[in-house]
Order: sequence, then structure tokens, then C-alpha cells
Amino acid sequence: MSTDGHRRTASQSADMSRRGKILLVGLGPGDLEQMTGRAQAAIAAAEVVIGYRTYLRSIAPLLTGKTVVARDMAEEMARCREAVARAEAGQVVALVSSGDVGIFGMAGPLYEHLLERAWTPETGIEVEVVPGVTAASACASLVGAPLTHDFCAISLSDLLTPWSVIAARLEAAARADFVTVLYNPQSRRRTDQMREAQAILLRHRPSDTPLAIVHAAYRPRQSVELTTLERLLEHDVGMISTLIVGNSSSIAQAGVMVTPRGYRRKYDDLDAGVKPGESPRHSLSSGFAGWRHALIEHAGRHGIAATARMLGAPPTRILEALIESPASPLGVVRAPNPTTLFEQALHWPNALVHLNLTQSPATALEAILELSDAVQRQGPGADGAPATLSGPGWRLELPWTAVVSAYQVSDHHQIAAWFQSASGETLLRIERPR
Repeated sequence: MSTDGHRRTASQSADMSRRGKILLVGLGPGDLEQMTGRAQAAIAAAEVVIGYRTYLRSIAPLLTGKTVVARDMAEEMARCREAVARAEAGQVVALVSSGDVGIFGMAGPLYEHLLERAWTPETGIEVEVVPGVTAASACASLVGAPLTHDFCAISLSDLLTPWSVIAARLEAAARADFVTVLYNPQSRRRTDQMREAQAILLRHRPSDTPLAIVHAAYRPRQSVELTTLERLLEHDVGMISTLIVGNSSSIAQAGVMVTPRGYRRKYDDLDAGVKPGESPRHSLSSGFAGWRHALIEHAGRHGIAATARMLGAPPTRILEALIESPASPLGVVRAPNPTTLFEQALHWPNALVHLNLTQSPATALEAILELSDAVQRQGPGADGAPATLSGPGWRLELPWTAVVSAYQVSDHHQIAAWFQSASGETLLRIERPR
């Protein structure tokens, strides 16, 4: 096995006319038996194999007679440049990653590098992605069946992603009750991220939520521990560990972790028939149609804001659902011009302005202002100037560029104008009694 990353044979240098190829190969968790047949065939077909030296050691028996370019961690772009240069010289190159090459792997940076060079499949080197068994499924197989319902994967590495982005994704996953697979949870230099991730998850999950720690899956130092979210920090976790955090229905029993798919919502028990009102081949009574019916009924009784809080959904989603339903007790119309609706609403008699102070349906803290004759009103300017309300000693500005949609909502008691942000939250609404 040659480790000279720049040596080319005379025949390879001479044959510059043939089209080179890059095989992006997912190696799986690290054991040759867990590699796909296509991945092994891709390595066999390659003249050059490029990768992180630890990953290359795991496939050493397959590298006999190959030119091997072994790189260190954090040299991903150097690997891409080397792979492209060799493929452009007519060689068949395998650029490898552990797990699946397209999940936190080398496929992304390689394609980014190619696209920056105006590469196209028709005119440039050939590229093939060879998928592999990713850490999420490999680790889940050692634990039981924790991923049999909706789940997401989040890397805690902030080497390339701002922590604010990671924290927002953790918050969203926790609120949405996803089973959450945490890649790259901790290293010698990164010791605080996992603690903060635990704190975010515990704001939305019970302390006894099942949690699996899988270390070095399918490698010689493999270990598996089942614990709880509350006790995570008591365990040894490193870069080659993967964490699987259960959702509200996950259970740990008899040494396995399982997330039920939901059969008991439809069946009295797993050996008996369906529950009254359910059908094996149709959506749950609480499925989309049921959810839509409950949304409309709740909004008619309690209002749009309360329904958004109850469902944990942006108010725009509620407004759009009401537009699409002819059975809605609320009349909802999407305004073709938010500015026109705003200027009209500013002059409604006895109107109240509800200003959202939190941009969060969970807290929904708002200020309420009465539009009396003493309040000065000014609509947004054509140049993007904010809309303003002012009075003695105070001034309120609404950045109009933040408004992307508006709705007029009416029932027997009042009429209201809702002004929504790009994220679907309510910036303000103006109401007046009928």
C-alpha cells in the first residue's frame, strides 16, 4: 500500500484523455462486514483512495495495490482538491467517509468544490455517490428499535456551524418531540456543548427520557449504554460516540430502547381489531382530516392565537387552514396588499393594536394599544420606511419589510387585520368590534 499522495505512474500520466471519475464512498460504521457490496466494489475499482487516515485504517485489507492519500482531521477541502485534480488527470478516485458519505460526510464539500469550478455532469468528471450505513441506523441496530418513528439528526460540532444555529435546531427538535440522534457530541476541546444540549432538551423532555450512548459502533472498542437524559453527564462520551435521545413515547425495557410507531392509537391491542372509528387502511381519526377539523373547531371557540398556542404552530398556518375550509366559523381572507389593509385598519373606530413582544406562540406576551384620537398614525413609506404610531412621549415603529403577508379575519363580534412575518408569527394585529 503506497502512502505517497502525489505519485503517479507513467501510464497514468500519459493517459490524460480518458475521463476521470470520483467515487464518493460511504464505508459504514467501520467493520468490513457492514460495508455494502457496492462500496467494496467501488474501492476495488479505484486506482486512488483518499480519506481521513483513521477511516482508511478500517479498510486496510481493501487497499492493497492502491495509491492511498491519507489526510488528517479538518483537511476536508484538501481531500476534495486532491480528488478533483487526480480525476481530471484521468484517474478513478475513491473519496471515502465513514458512515454514509452524504450524511455529515465528504459528498457535500466535494460537490461544493466542483460547483464553484462550474462543473456539470455532462462536461466535467464523472461523480458517483455510493451510500453507506450511517451512524444513526448502525447505532440504533445495537440498541433495539429507537428510530421506528420520526427522528432527526443534529451534529453538536461547532467547527463549521455557529452554536446559535445548533441551539435553535435542538430547541425545534425538542419542541416537536423528535427522537434526536446527536452526532459529534463531545471532544477534548468541546466539553460545554453537550451540557448545553442536555439543558435545552430537558426544557421539553422529562428527566427520565430514555437515552442510548453508543461508542465506536461495530468497531473493536464498541460499547452500548442505556441511561436517561437526566444522567447523560455521568457517562463517558467522546467524538466516536453517538447519542440517541428518545421522544415522549420511547421506552427502555429488557435492555432495549423502542419508540412505538403508533399502532396502539389504532388497535385495542396488537393482536385484536381496530378501535371504534378507525380503519386499518385509512388515516387515524386524529390524522390530517381530524387535525383540520379540531383546528377549525378550536379556532371558532377560542380564537386563532389560542389555537396556535395549543398546537404549537405559527398563526399563519392556522390562518391558511381556515382559508381553505368552507366550514370555518371565521371568515379569513388573505389580503392582496398588506399596506392597503394596514392603512385601512389604522382608521377603524374603537380599534385596538395587539403588538407581539415575544415572537413565540408558547409565551405570546403582547402589548395592547387603543387607537384613540390622540394617537398619530403613519403607514409605511414606499421606500421601506417603517409604519409608525406615536403619542405624547412615545413612538412605535414597525419595520414594514418584516411583513410578508396579511389577513382579514371576521366573525359576528369583531373584524381584525393580522400582519405576519416570514416565519409565520404575528407581528401585530388590529381589532375592532362590529
